[in-house]
Amino acid sequence: ALAQYGVTHLCGAPVVMGMLINATEAERKPLPHRVEFFTAAAPPPASVIGSMEENGFAITHLYGLTETYGPSVINDWHEEWNELPAQERASMKARQGVRYPVLEDLSVRDPDTMEAVPKDGETMGEVMFRGNVIMKGYLKNPTASQEAFGGGWYHSGDLGVWHPDGYIQLRDRSKDIIISGGENISSIEVEDTLYKHPGILEAAVVAKPDEKWGETPCAFVTRRTGHEDLTEEDVIAYCRENLAHYKCPRYV
Repeated sequence: ALAQYGVTHLCGAPVVMGMLINATEAERKPLPHRVEFFTAAAPPPASVIGSMEENGFAITHLYGLTETYGPSVINDWHEEWNELPAQERASMKARQGVRYPVLEDLSVRDPDTMEAVPKDGETMGEVMFRGNVIMKGYLKNPTASQEAFGGGWYHSGDLGVWHPDGYIQLRDRSKDIIISGGENISSIEVEDTLYKHPGILEAAVVAKPDEKWGETPCAFVTRRTGHEDLTEEDVIAYCRENLAHYKCPRYV
């Protein structure tokens, strides 16, 4: 359809990108021109962004919530970043970005102290929004509204880091963070690593109760065609080669 109708601009969640880059040869048609693809709704793995660009798509990464203006945050691309190696370029595009002009303010803060986290790309905090494009509150739910706007900011529930250049990057939903033996593990980070495996088509990581550690990562993966012999042991070994061992799934 993209080739048939001469599509120039397209919006879709990362799952749509996955469908495009994993289409069979019979389903593929050469693109007549570069297609602008705007993605949001979930953090896209850098490997998926890289594959999309290799296939003729120019990716723009957006971020927002139902409670905020849709694309409240944009990965505002700098021309000099085009000179970076492909893998590094894709990693830069995987970041959510900076505030859109209609948003008054964007911050990453400690939800307990309400202090902004340092812009070091490592310290995790909650992403918060402020401005007149944010909702007034939840209908007939004053308690939830009060909780959502603690400290004068809208609390997104998304956990992320602030990079030195002011760009934010999500690490997880606060409710999805895996706490194993007292260590916080980002399910997004583990999923991003899994997506880099040549035999994995789709990946999702959740917390599994564990008597010793409290919780431990458990991965669900879909094998790519031609990789039906990929085993649980293979996946765990791959993760141990690419992640700190405590972050690696114990079950697949």
